[in-house]
Amino acid sequence: MGLFNRKAKDSDEQPKEKGAWRRPANTAFKQQRLKAWQPILTPKTVLPTLFIVGLIFAPIGGLLIWGSSQVSEMTFDYSDCENLAPSASNTSLTLTPMPSSKYSYHLRASDAKDANPPAPQYALLQNPDSPDVSARRQCVVHFNVPAELNGPVLFYYKLTNFYQNHRRYVKSLSSDQLKGQFVDVNDLNKSDCVPLATLNGVAIYPYTFSSPVLLNPSGSVATEVYQFTSSGIAWPGEAKKYASAPNSQYNSTGIVPPPNWALRYPNGYTQANPPPDFTKDEHFQNWMRTAGLPTFTKLYGRNDTVSMPAGTYQIVIGLNFPVLPYKGTKSFVISTVSWIGGKNSFLGWAYVTAAAVFVLLAVLGTIRHLVKPRSVASLPNLSPLILLQAPRRHVTLVLESLTIPCVFCTLSIEQS
Repeated sequence: MGLFNRKAKDSDEQPKEKGAWRRPANTAFKQQRLKAWQPILTPKTVLPTLFIVGLIFAPIGGLLIWGSSQVSEMTFDYSDCENLAPSASNTSLTLTPMPSSKYSYHLRASDAKDANPPAPQYALLQNPDSPDVSARRQCVVHFNVPAELNGPVLFYYKLTNFYQNHRRYVKSLSSDQLKGQFVDVNDLNKSDCVPLATLNGVAIYPYTFSSPVLLNPSGSVATEVYQFTSSGIAWPGEAKKYASAPNSQYNSTGIVPPPNWALRYPNGYTQANPPPDFTKDEHFQNWMRTAGLPTFTKLYGRNDTVSMPAGTYQIVIGLNFPVLPYKGTKSFVISTVSWIGGKNSFLGWAYVTAAAVFVLLAVLGTIRHLVKPRSVASLPNLSPLILLQAPRRHVTLVLESLTIPCVFCTLSIEQS
């Protein structure tokens, strides 16, 4: 019989409750017993708050609008220049007035009153026999600066309808190659940049759809030249993304420039015309920083020391970037800056609009409160359903000057 009278185990004596190990700890946080506070929104607190916020936002918006008005900005669209009648030399230009929809002057408030600049003019300059391939097809623009532009003066190029943030466009680069690492031709052919990864079996450097082209602008007024520098136009950290030269495993014939650099490197990469140093090429760095919208501007030059005198200027731009095939436009922008940055009054007007909305709501709320006031949480304004669902606790209800204790769960109120 001893075989059947074995001693019970501890687990048999005290069986564990099923699912007990899933029970959260008995703490205020896990058991949702934390103290909470919710403000009671009354007219005495909400209406003054709306007035105060509106009165704060209004001067902030006005200050931002005033800061934007201190910036002068001029934009000139030369997209149609390539369709003009060509001129053979700079001394015999066939100048055509630029349509009013193709240019804009937004001068600072103190200069805009008396400013009446003439319409810009532009001409197509063709010189197919020029040894400089970038000068064989150029656009010459004559424009007027009605008032002196105090430095720093910035020069931008602007593109529209160009989706630089397209997924395939963004992925079409080899970060390893740009950082100076060797990337085999077979690896390039398997990448996202096909069919522009190689050319005749030779690796393209830099391998990317987004390789930029040059504008080659130069501005002059009468016999004086106003210079823009490319130093300091890119963010300081951009140079760390690139190498100063391609990997040493690429020999002189192991890489070729992108097809859209044909004018810049007509004979390919040579000892006399080697690949660019991307750590110093800030034009390339700015172009490779992807724009988020199809209309964007990128900084091309700046002059931080010398103001731009008033007068008539001539600027010569190489026509190296076609935009008409994809129904886009290209422009150059000359702008100054203020303490708020460039010319953009959107933020200021947003503050002013928000201030107007807050003040309007405060005024309407004040009128509503004065015409038809309402006591917060007064019993006549509570529905019977809320009263019947209230917890069972004793309260005091005042009815016709009589103080009567009652229980909400059994009280019914009829409103005549």
